[in-house]
Amino acid sequence: MSLAGEGAVAIWHDIAPEGREVFYAWHGQEHMPERVGIPGFLRGRRYAAIEGGLEFFNLYEALSVEVLKGQDYTARVNAPTPWTLAAVKHFRSVARSICRVAHSAGPAQGGLIATLRYDVPEAQAAEHKSALLRQLVPDLLARPGVAGVHVLTADAEASGVATAEQKARGVANAVPRWVLLLEGWGDEAEFVSLAKAELTAEKLTALGGEGPFNLGLYRHQITRTKTAWSAG
Repeated sequence: MSLAGEGAVAIWHDIAPEGREVFYAWHGQEHMPERVGIPGFLRGRRYAAIEGGLEFFNLYEALSVEVLKGQDYTARVNAPTPWTLAAVKHFRSVARSICRVAHSAGPAQGGLIATLRYDVPEAQAAEHKSALLRQLVPDLLARPGVAGVHVLTADAEASGVATAEQKARGVANAVPRWVLLLEGWGDEAEFVSLAKAELTAEKLTALGGEGPFNLGLYRHQITRTKTAWSAG
């Protein structure tokens, strides 16, 4: 299934052990509904690591990247609630990008997702995207059990803005410049094997990608949508 819009916020992070209970309660009950309640936000999803990468991956889908740079979202991230301030102090090793959806395709939303964070030299960006859409993406979509493949590119300026929420975490975010997402609906072991075989540094380098390449493998935990939020 294609992503819900043309903009996305992609966030990876760890949580300190003493903060797990407050994180789960806050994230599902307040934070995700708050985010999808912002005009132009459509859906939020959270995943937990199967292996590799940072422990949690969060994906928020919006109508456009302009929504993510607009006043409604900006006002929200600069006015954190007391519960937000209590939760985000437990975040560790945050990577966050405000992204444009460069390509998104697939027949479904999968319960498994692989995320590959990497870079591409600016001069090779157009050629790299073309190579992905010509070779890797259609090859992945043809594989059994693949639900979707999505290519995200960071808006570096918007991603680099220091918000009140970030300051409350106490550390700067890493900003992944390119993100490749692979969704699957089958068994975890087979999906992990597929992702490890296909999303390799060698294959992405051959298509113009540049390391470091950070592969994370995740299972779905929660989805909150605009419809669910509007219904209460």
